[in-house]
Amino acid sequence: MTVAVVRFGGSNCDRDAEAALGHLNIDAEIVWHEDGLPADTTGIVLPGGFSYGDYLRAGAMAARSPILEEVREAAAEGVPVLGICNGAQVGCESGLTEGAFTTNESARFQCEHVFLRVERTDAPWTAAFEEGDVIEIPIAHGEGRFEIEEDRLTRLETEDRVLFRYCDAEGNLTDDANPNGSKHNVAGVLGESETVAVLMPHPERATLPDVGGTDGQEILRGFERALEG
Repeated sequence: MTVAVVRFGGSNCDRDAEAALGHLNIDAEIVWHEDGLPADTTGIVLPGGFSYGDYLRAGAMAARSPILEEVREAAAEGVPVLGICNGAQVGCESGLTEGAFTTNESARFQCEHVFLRVERTDAPWTAAFEEGDVIEIPIAHGEGRFEIEEDRLTRLETEDRVLFRYCDAEGNLTDDANPNGSKHNVAGVLGESETVAVLMPHPERATLPDVGGTDGQEILRGFERALEG
């Protein structure tokens, strides 16, 4: 398989994503957004960073790049898409998923390790876990607070499209465990298809035991599972 890691002006986690996938023996290549998706693309990462300096809103300008139309078309055809941090913002802004990510409740940039509770395990990104498992993944964002209208959040939860929630080490959903004030502690959600996901934490920074742990490995292996399934 070939995972296209889409680079925008201001992306800075594209190399991290490419290296992490390579460590897992998943072929990946960085693609400049103006060049479009390669013909052999079988997976897509929208990486973290500060696309276009986060002008207007984080992810808003990148979401209007012509390549996002290609990404949406690929997603509709079943190509797995994973948006990470700024890529999650781009995913929401482009309509791949519901909701929006906005300024942290603390109004400051936060870079730390957090705990996530796995909410659903029949998606390729979480198939290696058990429901309720707690994993540890780093965050690094200033606009990571998940916001959505109450009726849409109810629909999202009813349709079982919340993938991860911030929690404490025992899996409890508390305000103290919520690093940015996200509604209902939401850290990651699915699109209309289970092969499309966005999350604010950085799984690509948790693939090596000496650098951030390994809990992110199985999230990234979702590309392989999506293709197999």
